[in-house]
Amino acid sequence: MSELTSHPQESEVPGLNGLRVSIARVSEKITLIQDAVKNLAQDRALQENKIEDAQKRIQHILSRLPEQSDGRQLNLLGEVATPNNPEDDNEPTTH
Repeated sequence: MSELTSHPQESEVPGLNGLRVSIARVSEKITLIQDAVKNLAQDRALQENKIEDAQKRIQHILSRLPEQSDGRQLNLLGEVATPNNPEDDNEPTTH
């Protein structure tokens, strides 16, 4: 009866070593994945900071532009801007 209750030695169980190797391989892959996730999180935070900085620079540039009703506004497309003054359209020309 003592033979039935005794535990087999590790060397007697061939699948146990294979299981340990598999567990070690999976643990290593999990560690690599965790490192990759940390790197992605850091990269994302860095990109978000860059986006915020760019948005601030753009807002600063936009705040320095003249208002649309301001006559000093530049025409960035290079088209000739005609004054939008209805009083000029109704007056006869005198030479």
